[in-house]
Amino acid sequence: MRKKKTISRIDPDFLSREKASSVRKNRQVIYFNDKEMAAITEYCSRFKVNAKSSLFRQSIMEKVLKELDSNPPTLF
Repeated sequence: MRKKKTISRIDPDFLSREKASSVRKNRQVIYFNDKEMAAITEYCSRFKVNAKSSLFRQSIMEKVLKELDSNPPTLF
């Protein structure tokens, strides 16, 4: 006999709160000079990156989170 699959039920309220909290509503504009833009374009074409915004978001957040982890707040 086959085992019955157990389906985990997730609270719909929890899912709606999670979805609402992950909506991006804050806008930030970045300006690049010609050399920086050429480097970004070369990187995207070489590594077949289609969505530059996700590349920027991922790179920035990795740097920010790394810095926050390496510099914890001090008490004094």
